[in-house]
Amino acid sequence: MNTAYVALGSNMGDKLKNCLRGVSALNRLESVQAEKVSRFYLTEPMYYSKQPWFVNAAVRIRTGLDPAGLLASLKRLEQDSGRMDHGVRFGPRVIDFDIIFYNDWILQSPDLVIPHPRMHQRGFVLRPMVDIAPDFVHPVLKKTMRRLLEELNGDGQRCIPMAAKPNAAGLKHLTGLKPVRSGGVKG
Repeated sequence: MNTAYVALGSNMGDKLKNCLRGVSALNRLESVQAEKVSRFYLTEPMYYSKQPWFVNAAVRIRTGLDPAGLLASLKRLEQDSGRMDHGVRFGPRVIDFDIIFYNDWILQSPDLVIPHPRMHQRGFVLRPMVDIAPDFVHPVLKKTMRRLLEELNGDGQRCIPMAAKPNAAGLKHLTGLKPVRSGGVKG
């Protein structure tokens, strides 16, 4: 079995519910088991600012799927959730899944780059990653998630832990998992 880290986000409809359903859908994929879920964060959009804020999280999974198979499964989940191409890169979406890491592999193909090439610039990826894997070392940059987040120095975008986070019973009911407490990185 392989360990992968997947980021997810939504900024259309009931964003938190979309993300919770996304985690649940991940856990129902064949050869995938979600092991740990970060807190959920309300995050300012990057790259294309004329859209609603997002809800983002990260999930550590165990999988028997290879990277291409995992990507194909994630794209199917996006389509099944009603994601449509609005013609705007980084634009609004019901749900978005990105493979951030797959083991400690470095992979570059026309369809998939692992580690995710922009993850170290994104607070909305790094904050959730610090929740679930603060000491995981980026295989290219050779820095921990905690260190990469510290180096952002508030750059990137606002990333706010959700005050009305789902309670443990609600998350366990929807996903089979317990929430994690946020770690000690400030900013």
